[in-house]
Amino acid sequence: MNSHNLVIYELDELYKIFEEIKKDINFNFEKITKQELLNLNSNTNCLILTKKEIPGLDNQIIFDKFPISIFKILEKINIEFIKKNFQQQSEISIGNYMFNINSREMFSSSDKLKLTEKEISSIIYLLKAKKPVKIKELQSNVWGYQSQLETHTVETHIYRLRKKISKVFKDESFILSKDDGYEVNKKK
Repeated sequence: MNSHNLVIYELDELYKIFEEIKKDINFNFEKITKQELLNLNSNTNCLILTKKEIPGLDNQIIFDKFPISIFKILEKINIEFIKKNFQQQSEISIGNYMFNINSREMFSSSDKLKLTEKEISSIIYLLKAKKPVKIKELQSNVWGYQSQLETHTVETHIYRLRKKISKVFKDESFILSKDDGYEVNKKK
């Protein structure tokens, strides 16, 4: 099933063109009425094509200058879908927190914390693990250390990351130490 959904409002001719070429385009589309538009909420998971900006709705593409090439229209739509996918893939939720991987930020409803690339990588690795992760595994898979040398890089890094999270969010239990390694507390 295609996850790209396009809503067309007050652009009847464009809708007719899409109907003619629908086998050649890579998104679903539908035409909506004014009443249906009023029922859309601001978090709707689609792109809205319209002639003029609609206050309170995100993800709008406004076409107010005509004539315009169908290829330019399709290019703009595809670019907006790519941006939307990129943004959706960059945000993940863990427990009470949201993470933006692109901006390397951790945030709650009231606070925000800037993280380093290694900190984000560590958290993501711990999140994906089904069980606590041993120090050697983090060393190898996040830092790329393959040697048998004794190093405290992981422990120091996790200690500093915990302090950083505790200082901003007052959360002492986001990264948990277990007998067999570290894990992220996924509970809200």
